[in-house]
Amino acid sequence: MRILYYDWDEFNGEDCRDAMRRLGYHVDELQGRSPNGGLKNICESGIREWLVKKDDDGKNFYDCVFSFDYFADLSNICQKYSIVYVSWVFDCPHYSLYSQSVNNTVNRIHIFDRGLYKELIEAGVKTVFHTPLGVNTKRLEELFGYNLSDNSIDEYQGVDNYIHDVTFLGNLYDNEFNFYDKASISQDLKCYLEEVFEAQQKIYGRDIISDKRVIDDYTMKCLRQSLQFEETGKFNIDYDKVILDVLRKKITVIERRKMLEQFGKRFDTVVYTTPDAKSIPGVINMGFAEYNIQMPQIFRKSKININMTLRCISSGVPLRVMDILAAGGFLITTYQEEIAEYFEDEKDLVIVNSPEEMLEKTDYYLKNDTDRIKIAISGQHKVFNNYSYCKILPEIMKINRI
Repeated sequence: MRILYYDWDEFNGEDCRDAMRRLGYHVDELQGRSPNGGLKNICESGIREWLVKKDDDGKNFYDCVFSFDYFADLSNICQKYSIVYVSWVFDCPHYSLYSQSVNNTVNRIHIFDRGLYKELIEAGVKTVFHTPLGVNTKRLEELFGYNLSDNSIDEYQGVDNYIHDVTFLGNLYDNEFNFYDKASISQDLKCYLEEVFEAQQKIYGRDIISDKRVIDDYTMKCLRQSLQFEETGKFNIDYDKVILDVLRKKITVIERRKMLEQFGKRFDTVVYTTPDAKSIPGVINMGFAEYNIQMPQIFRKSKININMTLRCISSGVPLRVMDILAAGGFLITTYQEEIAEYFEDEKDLVIVNSPEEMLEKTDYYLKNDTDRIKIAISGQHKVFNNYSYCKILPEIMKINRI
């Protein structure tokens, strides 16, 4: 298997390439970042020499081009040179999927969120597959010095030194360009939306924003006037869906801050996020965490890790959930359909259905070390057995008939 890997400096790319090489795949890297760190424009002239390369039999040297997330220009170039393009999407929303290129016959697009996958299937897209995300279990075994097969993982878990009681590692989204906050929305509409936001925060696993009774035609018309997007002609985007995602992201901003404020009042709580994020009373901002070494140690050495799934993800398991469990961290997470499907509640992790339950479960498991450690061990075993890159990648290549 020979793979041309499009490397845009995504944080999990090194893990994936390492797993590919462990599987015996030949991997060459095509750099997608410019020296100043920006994403390069994907031009045919820049990659043609890779795609026309032939083996000794005169066939294409590369079996496929691979990338995390989907790049429309890359797909179009692969289509021209008849080379399979495999993309594994971990971002949501990911508007490149609404490109006119999405039905190129060379595409093999793997999407972690089954809700998004179904949406594309219903729209007539024939090049998509539903594939949960994975982790590099070999890197974690080497980092922590154990091998899952000899159960030394269990012994290590019992002697770990905890450095935090409660940890949230993720983006608070309050310092990014925020379409909702920048929009000129009338006061009456804002008051109504605040009521909607408040109601949605009380419910995990069900999206009321998409309910026509909540955001009806008139409300959407008003939002269209306030939130306008440039039409490039390259994408078949339903901008009403984009507006709903803007609302979902705003809800995520509000609920993460409100929940962390409650954690800060009750527990020893830290966040790992952007250093310039707005401060939260009672919560210490530890800044960024490096992905490969620092982050898994934080997860493992925190008594409780909290996941509050971005509201734009309709059903899928975020990579953060996989990362926490794979590191041997104990996790309390908001309900998602696929989390409940792939993992057993209070055996592999703890799933909560309301903010109140999240606080109650946190308090309980801080006081019950034995139960907490047992669950963390089980969750790690589940991820190692089912969601290792070395297990999923061969399945991806088999599905794609590569």
